[in-house]
Amino acid sequence: LFREALEGRRETLGDRHPDTLSSITNLGQLLEAKGDLDGGEALLCEAVEGQREALGDRHPSTLHSINSLGHLLCDKGDIEGAEPLYREALDGTRETLGDRHMYTLGSIGNYADLLCRRDPVHPNRARTAMGDAPEVARETLGADHEDTLVLDAKVARTRIALGDADAKALSEVVARMEAVLGPEHPQTRKYKLVCESAAGRFGGLLRM
Repeated sequence: LFREALEGRRETLGDRHPDTLSSITNLGQLLEAKGDLDGGEALLCEAVEGQREALGDRHPSTLHSINSLGHLLCDKGDIEGAEPLYREALDGTRETLGDRHMYTLGSIGNYADLLCRRDPVHPNRARTAMGDAPEVARETLGADHEDTLVLDAKVARTRIALGDADAKALSEVVARMEAVLGPEHPQTRKYKLVCESAAGRFGGLLRM
């Protein structure tokens, strides 16, 4: 369905129409969730390039795609490539959408998570970057929103790095994900694997 929608929009609207570019982003994210990181990266790069040209660097759709591309690069282990994208997305969403918008909260969580993975020896930097984003997410989106659950998982990972918690803290978030999102949801599966591979060791978490 995603491919069909994209092909139809390319044909009827053109490659640089905002709706076409949104479909490119959606398909890129889907491929990433299915494990096709190379296919997803190609589409997200196309989306970012097209949205920068058609909508501008600070448009919410552009910033969303930039953040999504950073997330994919992080999943590929390209931390250095992901960092400038995360920073651009975070600066842009804060400037244009405010600190309490769901895109901003997601960008904060992603950037803090990257800091924790890049510099596990100094995880306090990640905690500082995270700030009160999880609390704001619970207030504005609700405790059971996917973005809130993901932020809670990232907080648990940071707390493990700081020695403030063990893997049980993360497993509790995963249990909530299973109940709310379902056991086959990509985020549930991802963090369940993190828990299993970690076995209480943060080094295992970093390999995810």
